[in-house]
Amino acid sequence: MRVDSGSHRGTRLAVPEGSDVRPTSDRARQAIFNILVHGQDAVAEAKVLDVFAGSGALGLEALSRGAASLIAIEKDRGAADCIKQNVAACHEAQRTTIVLGDAINPPEAHRHARFTPADLVFLDPPYGQDLIVPALTALDRRGWIAGKALIVAEMGGRDAFAPPPGFSLVDERRYGKARIVFLEREA
Repeated sequence: MRVDSGSHRGTRLAVPEGSDVRPTSDRARQAIFNILVHGQDAVAEAKVLDVFAGSGALGLEALSRGAASLIAIEKDRGAADCIKQNVAACHEAQRTTIVLGDAINPPEAHRHARFTPADLVFLDPPYGQDLIVPALTALDRRGWIAGKALIVAEMGGRDAFAPPPGFSLVDERRYGKARIVFLEREA
């Protein structure tokens, strides 16, 4: 896997081992960023939160395309180490914080005040476990998500989903087995 565009274009990214990690496909990642940067650029200067970060590819792609900062939340230590390796490959240690923690029970965001609240949030949990709504609710309650933030959530094509209170559906796309929903946090 490589960074698709921007200042880190072509940088090879490591992917954590194991069946629990399912990186967003290149096609879906390219489509997501095409949507985000065309029209009103939602990436430029954004504070980005990459939750269930895995390799950190979505957050690093955002940094490569002009985001201001990145916080990656990942509970698996091996995956967090992989993110650290990828951050180093992109020379982004100054603009990135890796939080080893559970998105369903995250720490308070004020511990990372320099990079929060996030304007752009990526959620890519394991399919079929209904983790998006509880993660969004917990992250919002703990101060991680800014008002009017844009949230991009990936789930399995057959996974049921309804936005939690305080979030509205903006768009929805399908790429192979993946379903991508775009949400906005109410002000």
